[in-house]
Amino acid sequence: MAKYERKVTKIGNSYGITFPKEILKEAGINYGDRVEIEETDGKISFQKKQDAKLPDGLSPDFFEVLEKNVEKHEKTIQDLVNR
Repeated sequence: MAKYERKVTKIGNSYGITFPKEILKEAGINYGDRVEIEETDGKISFQKKQDAKLPDGLSPDFFEVLEKNVEKHEKTIQDLVNR
């Protein structure tokens, strides 16, 4: 198991860490992939998010379109939840 040291950097209003290509390759993670991040007892782990199998008839960009619309109408959705 190789060990690497990285510095936490500021990216806009968030923070980020770069990862060596070797680690991402071993984990099967590529540019643009989504990852799941978990914190347990002060330790952070992450893994490639597995794509959900889409039901027949849904296009591959369904969740992207859905996410954009949820963000666009977030206040209305929250108002409905709070009714």
